[in-house]
Amino acid sequence: MAEVCTALEPLFPCREATIETLGDLIGDCEDIYPSAIYLFGHSGTGKTTITREFLKECSRRQKVRTAHLNAIECYTTKIMLENLLDSLASGQGPIKADNMLDFVEQLRRWHDDPEGLSEGFLIAVDNAERLRDMDANVLPVLLRLQQLTKLNLCVILMSQLPFEKFYNKTGLSDVIVLHLAQYNKGETQRILVSDFSQMRGNLIKKYAKKPHRLDIFKEVITEDFYNKYMNIFLSVFYKACRDLPELQLTARKCFSIYLEPVLDGSVEATDISRLWRHIAGPLRSALTQIYMRIEKPLDQPEGSTNLEDQSVRKMAQSLELPYYAKYLLIAAFLASHNAANQDKRLFVKHHGKQRKRMQTVNARAKTVEKMSTFVGPKSFSIDRLLAIFYAILEEKVGLTCNLLSQISTLVHLKLLSFVSGEQNIMDGSARLECTVGLEFVLQIGKVVGFNVRQYLCDFM
Repeated sequence: MAEVCTALEPLFPCREATIETLGDLIGDCEDIYPSAIYLFGHSGTGKTTITREFLKECSRRQKVRTAHLNAIECYTTKIMLENLLDSLASGQGPIKADNMLDFVEQLRRWHDDPEGLSEGFLIAVDNAERLRDMDANVLPVLLRLQQLTKLNLCVILMSQLPFEKFYNKTGLSDVIVLHLAQYNKGETQRILVSDFSQMRGNLIKKYAKKPHRLDIFKEVITEDFYNKYMNIFLSVFYKACRDLPELQLTARKCFSIYLEPVLDGSVEATDISRLWRHIAGPLRSALTQIYMRIEKPLDQPEGSTNLEDQSVRKMAQSLELPYYAKYLLIAAFLASHNAANQDKRLFVKHHGKQRKRMQTVNARAKTVEKMSTFVGPKSFSIDRLLAIFYAILEEKVGLTCNLLSQISTLVHLKLLSFVSGEQNIMDGSARLECTVGLEFVLQIGKVVGFNVRQYLCDFM
């Protein structure tokens, strides 16, 4: 098992402790596996990738049969069980299993086989929260599979939810729980910078037909230069997005723009302030497209409305959301881009007169760079979100579970994201922020007949 951990650790920086823990728990094929391990953490923390590579290394270096599947792909229990058996059978042909009893019986036959008795079995199930929607006996049986089959077998479940969300009236067997915490800013930067060699190779191929640029690129673009770029990039993106694959994709897009003035010879590679002024606009533009696959050059001039606006409008108009969820999204945008001390003036009809002072007038004469919709979203509480929602909604609606569940839907669709307190939604300590841009919300407002600009401080 030490060989497996040694092979994996260079591939997953900042996850050495997790890999070592998995190695210690599972051990070698001759050791007795734990019956079940539960891995949970946010998306982009490496649960699926680490587990998949771990299973591959175990099957390559040890006498272990492995199976890995995604529960989302298995819309019936039968499909899931047959996929597991086909993976574990190692090319013995399709095996039928209509229910959990057939599945357990087939595993018991492998226990009676002398060859199967000497092997280990590792089963990994991604998005394990979907198991709760299957037959009532699926999850309890999977957690006790080692005890029921007498095989040296371990089930690894992966989910974004804590294991407490799985408990039911009949109870579940105890499992070993491993939490993969989100990467902090330093760890995120280290992982993104580790991608430098691959990115450098891709850009060398790109500039192969431009010898002058290629020479400058090879001479100037070093890992230190890329590290400084990542520091600038994360100063803009880290608060809005912690999803590592999404950050990697956006960082690669923006880096070619960051390079342009250096390759043209107009800016020195050491002049960080001028490079920052050059990349600030494209980074802010990319921030409004996070989680959205809008194909548009990020370095197009500010104010040009063609491809981006058309893509955003088309996406907003085709987005199938419940009626109240659209109002919740508008309320979230207003909460993210208005100061809390302006809520009374914006959303209360009889808020009293406000005296005009020169200080207030000067404060409202904002430049584009200081506008809230340009700077980026700020966090807000659930209570403030609901207060604005009820203020902008003309009809009276009760606070129901269905309404609160639509907030979770918006988070799942990446239209909102948690900043803190994800596990404390009901006590009001959770804080969210809106991840969509102004143009997107304006289109949602047009769909429901609501004037968003009228309630933004930037346009008053």
